Amino acid sequence: MLLAVLLPFIIAIFIPMISKWKNKFHTGFFVTAVPVVIFIYFVQFLGTDFEPVAREYSWVPSLDMNILFYLDGLSLLFVLLISGIGSLVAFYSIYYLHKSEQLGHFYVYFLLFMGSMLGVVLSDNVFVLYTFWEFTSLSSFLLIGFWNHREGSRYGALKSMLITVFGGLSLLGGLVFMSVITSTASIQEMIGQQELILNHEFFPLILGFILLGAFTKSAQFPFHIWLPDAMEAPTPVSAYLHSATMVKAGIFLVARFLPMLSVSDWFFIIVSSVGIATLCWGSYMAVRQTDLKAILAFSTISQLGMIMAMLGFGTEIAIFAAVFHILNHATFKGSLFMVAGIIDHETGSRDIRRLGGLMTFLPITATLALIASFSMAGVPLPFLNGFYSKELFFESAIHLDLSVSGITETLQTLFPYLAVLGSIFTFVYSMYFFFGTFRGKADIDELPKKPHEAPIGMLVSPIVLVLGVVIIGLFPDLINQPFIEHAASAVGGIDIQHSIYYWHGISPAFIMSIAVLAFGTILYISRSKWESVYKAVPGVLSLNKFYDGLVDRAEKYSTTITNSYMNGSLGRYVRLILLAILLVTFSVMSLTSGFTIDSSNLAKVTIQEILIAVVMVIAAVATILTNNRIAAILILGVVGYGLAMLFVHYRAPDLALTQFIVETVTVALFLLVFYHLPKLEKNDQSVTTKIMNLSISIAFGLMMTMVAISSHSSKMFDSMSSYFVENSYKLGGGDNIVNVILVDFRGLDTLFEITVLGIAAMAIFALIRLRGKKKGE
Repeated sequence: MLLAVLLPFIIAIFIPMISKWKNKFHTGFFVTAVPVVIFIYFVQFLGTDFEPVAREYSWVPSLDMNILFYLDGLSLLFVLLISGIGSLVAFYSIYYLHKSEQLGHFYVYFLLFMGSMLGVVLSDNVFVLYTFWEFTSLSSFLLIGFWNHREGSRYGALKSMLITVFGGLSLLGGLVFMSVITSTASIQEMIGQQELILNHEFFPLILGFILLGAFTKSAQFPFHIWLPDAMEAPTPVSAYLHSATMVKAGIFLVARFLPMLSVSDWFFIIVSSVGIATLCWGSYMAVRQTDLKAILAFSTISQLGMIMAMLGFGTEIAIFAAVFHILNHATFKGSLFMVAGIIDHETGSRDIRRLGGLMTFLPITATLALIASFSMAGVPLPFLNGFYSKELFFESAIHLDLSVSGITETLQTLFPYLAVLGSIFTFVYSMYFFFGTFRGKADIDELPKKPHEAPIGMLVSPIVLVLGVVIIGLFPDLINQPFIEHAASAVGGIDIQHSIYYWHGISPAFIMSIAVLAFGTILYISRSKWESVYKAVPGVLSLNKFYDGLVDRAEKYSTTITNSYMNGSLGRYVRLILLAILLVTFSVMSLTSGFTIDSSNLAKVTIQEILIAVVMVIAAVATILTNNRIAAILILGVVGYGLAMLFVHYRAPDLALTQFIVETVTVALFLLVFYHLPKLEKNDQSVTTKIMNLSISIAFGLMMTMVAISSHSSKMFDSMSSYFVENSYKLGGGDNIVNVILVDFRGLDTLFEITVLGIAAMAIFALIRLRGKKKGE
């Protein structure tokens, strides 16, 4: 299982080398094999007797960050979607992306994203989950901005990352709270201690943090604004991110923590309200769009809101319907995105105002779009899987029966009506997408390309997905018991069984479906009569404008603040840094009793130490007052050698030797570059500046003195010195304790310190070469 998750990351390492052969062999063929292998591995777990599988791999045990993988019905559903849709998208991209594109970059980003999503849905350790969660934001940023020469791509990529990373940081806060409260990082163990979390005083914060992370990732209102701009990505990316992966991560998060959080009434109020609002707003705004991918983007928002609302309902039928619709949505939405890509690829336009009558030129594509869009609309036909889950959605909205009062009772009354309202506009945008593109009069001269049917390679993936729509619609029991019921049971935390059938009599849910069909048809036919309503709602109000204004103001104010102190004066920079250190250090010391002075266990100060200290003070002051460069260098060396003498006096020969070497080398280097040193000139600073510098210097010296005294006088933790004394020879095999600490106990720290020095040396070498080139040497 670990290899299955790491496989995309491993293969991504070799993509740059493989992409060099793209003129002979399209990189996509090699990449397609990766999700196919993963899908084949995980499909073996399907079955009516499936039991959860847990795997643990050691990573950072001291931080409770072992890699825990947990495969149950929910994670299996998402793994198969990620790998199955990923296989089709990778194959589709072979025919969509030309060999002249930067295929190496694209497929590296694609594999990184796939591996990150697999890590998210399989992780049982919350910190590992969060790590993969942020990897999805980073890799999706790279995918959305793949065509980075376009301003829209750069804008959409940055927007998606800012919003989703903001939510990710919120999620981290919630996960840390739960981990501290339950003393575990395992999600399953946290769910087992749900009473501890639910009764904790910080539960409202935990709920808010977790839901904020989920809402931003799954484009729930009002955080949905990043998703339409993400349409600037290549169509294979859009098909993958918005049908089965990126936007479903927030859905997965809510579903995973549902057994623990759904007990709270506030979970029902927040999640179901946000979900219904997202459904209605997304479907309403989709009808306004003119770009095919923009229509699908807002349709995705509405469908995600529908799923989120069902999870918020929290009843058995609602959970079953949510899980079922996750699968259905992936099939019809993935195929519709690929259809939009085919239209763009074969006509050169996605503007629905310029399209129409394409059924004659793209008959196969039109057939695929017909089935997928009608399934998305929930048209009551037995071979459309979208109708089944939409009916279950209506049924779950009607039969909430939570037996509560107040705001929750009001919401229960409103939800069925809002569900119908959102579904009506869902029907309208589905018809708008299909008939606006494939029916009507064709105006070929207005298109950049003469339309013709796509090559068979580009049609294979949407055909497979549409076949999934039809097969699930005709034979829903094929995937119910071995697949959907296991996933629903994993979400609900109880055994959930529900039959899927087409006809169940004249029920309230069926009447709601007929109402959607009737009112939706009327609204679609009369669209030109009422579309002016968009001038009033949303009118000039726009969440995008709010986001743009917020980002612009942040950049403006940050630039103003930065320019206020970044004026090129090194003296000012040093003063600000020292003042910040003084403020933070003294504040912390005052809050933690850091000014404690305990001299009971100190050795007596001898005359030798006093003489050495006096000499060092005199030398330090003389360095400031002297006007001779050689004298300043030599006197500065006296300070360093005096410190070395103190080390000798305190019987620390290794430190003394190090100090002697450093001072000798420093003095020698100063003398070597003596010719290039600036001449010492009379200080022409103002009296105020001199007083400020003197005050900061004295305060900083006092601070360091107090830190040294306080660190010895107040012990917040047990000293580690006895451990090193006892184990330096036993574990490190050396008598010199300091050397053993540096080489063995803190070997990794030492390695990075050497690395930093090496990088600094290379930077200095580069500066010297650059200076030489400027002088023409």
